[in-house]
Amino acid sequence: MKRKKELVLKNVLDIKFGTTQTYKQIALKTRGKTTPRMVGQILGTNDKLIAVPCHRVVYSNGDTGGYVLGKNLKKSLLEWEKKVIT
Repeated sequence: MKRKKELVLKNVLDIKFGTTQTYKQIALKTRGKTTPRMVGQILGTNDKLIAVPCHRVVYSNGDTGGYVLGKNLKKSLLEWEKKVIT
């Protein structure tokens, strides 16, 4: 499990400021070592929220998905990042 977590967190670190990727995209980058659901579970245990920007991972349907500090904060962070880069 530790290796899966490292892979997921590394891929989340690669998401650029102001952009998002889906749980499925992150899972695919692990080359079959995890699933979108497991990506969500791993990110739910992320204790380095500033360093590892898990708020940038969203559902494939565009919904924000969960966030340990609440969906409203996640949505606000995503909107703020988009405003900063435009």
